[in-house]
Amino acid sequence: MQIQFLGAADTVAGSRHLVTLSEQRILLDCGMFQGYKVLRERNWASPPMPPQEIDAVVLSHAHLDQSG
Repeated sequence: MQIQFLGAADTVAGSRHLVTLSEQRILLDCGMFQGYKVLRERNWASPPMPPQEIDAVVLSHAHLDQSG
């Protein structure tokens, strides 16, 4: 198993964690960045992985910084 931390760096918003189990890729949360403009601009950046390579998305809870 491998875990990559793809969001929520320098802030609690934008939570994204990619869990890889064998051939499966599961994204835990896919949140929006909130707060300062420099953080909000990350919402329009290209995703760190092609979306078609994600097998499932699991939400920990339904706040915008986890499910945006």
